[in-house]
Amino acid sequence: MDNLLEINSDLQKYKDMVGQVLPVIATTHDMFMEEVYKDATLSGKMKRLIGIAIGVNSGSFSCMVNQTRRAVEMGATKEEVMESVSVAIAMGGTSTIAYGANVVKVLQELGKW
Repeated sequence: MDNLLEINSDLQKYKDMVGQVLPVIATTHDMFMEEVYKDATLSGKMKRLIGIAIGVNSGSFSCMVNQTRRAVEMGATKEEVMESVSVAIAMGGTSTIAYGANVVKVLQELGKW
């Protein structure tokens, strides 16, 4: 199986290329994301855990990888991450179980499984 963190890093290069052509979009998007994920009423870690559930439920590869990586960087445990996956499965049904496997793979790649 491919390394999901490397695949996601390659995709980020293309996002950066879009930012070269459309800098205002890249800049405003980055500023918006920083604002959304900062600690406020909900902690940044909690927001990332919510993001994992949404990414798994929607099947968004980049969201699953980025949100998992960022949640771990903010101190999320394997158990917290997997509880987020369980919420996605509860909301999305059994078809989301396969997407949850991507989160497990990212945790493995990060050395957290």
